[in-house]
Amino acid sequence: MSKGPVLIELDESDVIAPDAAPPVPEEGETGAAMQTAAHLAARRGSRLARWFWASLVALVGFAASVAAYDFVIGLLDRSPVLGMVALGLIGIFCLVLLLIALRELAALLRLRRVDRLQSRAADALADGSLSTARAVTDGLLALYKDREDTAWGRSAFTDRQGEVMDADGLLGLAETAMLEPLDKRARQEVEAAARRVATVTAVVPLAFADIFTALSANIAMIRRIAEIYGGRSGALGSWRLTRSVLTHLVATGAVAVGDDLVGSVAGGGVLSKVSRRFGEGVINGALTARVGVAAMEVCRPLPFGSVPRPTVSGLVKRSLTGLFSRA
Repeated sequence: MSKGPVLIELDESDVIAPDAAPPVPEEGETGAAMQTAAHLAARRGSRLARWFWASLVALVGFAASVAAYDFVIGLLDRSPVLGMVALGLIGIFCLVLLLIALRELAALLRLRRVDRLQSRAADALADGSLSTARAVTDGLLALYKDREDTAWGRSAFTDRQGEVMDADGLLGLAETAMLEPLDKRARQEVEAAARRVATVTAVVPLAFADIFTALSANIAMIRRIAEIYGGRSGALGSWRLTRSVLTHLVATGAVAVGDDLVGSVAGGGVLSKVSRRFGEGVINGALTARVGVAAMEVCRPLPFGSVPRPTVSGLVKRSLTGLFSRA
C-alpha cells in the first residue's frame, strides 16, 4: 500500500507574517569588561580571608627562616668556607628585601605628601587663606625641585608669585605654571590606555582577555599618572592607589554606562552601525577614560580650578577617533 502526501491544514490565526514577528532582542554594549575589572579591583576581601593570607605568609616565612638557619648551620659544620658563603648570600638577600621595603615605604610617603598638599589646597580655597595657599605652593615647589620638566614652570611661578595677593589667584598661578604641562602628559596616558583597552576588546575574542587587559591597563595608567604628578608609587602603593580610585568610582556609580557617556561616544547612533564587539570596545575605552579622569583628580596635588577638568568625551574623541573607522 503506497503512502501518499499528507496535507495538514493550519488555522489562519496561527500564521505569523514576517512583518508581525517580534524583533530579535539585541544586547546593548555595557562595557562588561571594564565594570568587571573595576569591581574586582575595588572589592574588599573579608576579614577571615585577610587573616588566612597573613597567617599563611607568616608560616611560609617562618619555615623559610628555619630552613635557611638549618642550611647554614649544616654547611658550617661540614665546611666553614661554604657556610660563610651561604651566610653572605642570605645576608645579601635580606638586605635587598630591606631596600625593597624601604622603597615601598618611601612611595607610600610620597603619595601621602601629595594627599596632604591636595587637602591643604582645598582648605585654602574654602577659607581664602593666603598664608595657607603660600604654604601649599612652597610644598609644591619642594615636590618638583629636582624635576627638569618643571623647571620652566617653577621659574615662571617664582617670578610672579609676589604679584598675587589672594589665595585663589596664587593657587591658580601655580596650577597654570607648574601643573598644566603635567596635565597634558596625564591626558596622553589616559588616551593611550583607552585606545589599548578598546582595541583588545574589539579584536581579541578570548573570554577573559578583555577583563585582564582592562585591569592591567588601568593599573598601569593610574601608576603612570601618579608618577607624572610626583607621587611615584611602588607595587603596594600602586595597588592601594588603584583600589582608592576604583572604589570611589564604584561607590559613586561612575563605572557604568550612562546616557551622557553613550551619547558622547555614539555620536548620533554610530555604535548601531558597527558590530557589537566594536561597540563594546568603544564603551570599555570610554570607561577607561572615566577612570583616568578620576585618577588625575586623586593624584593631582592641586584640585582643578584655573585649568579646566578634562572631559571624558574629549578624551574619547582624541583617543578613539579613526580607530574603528570604515576603512
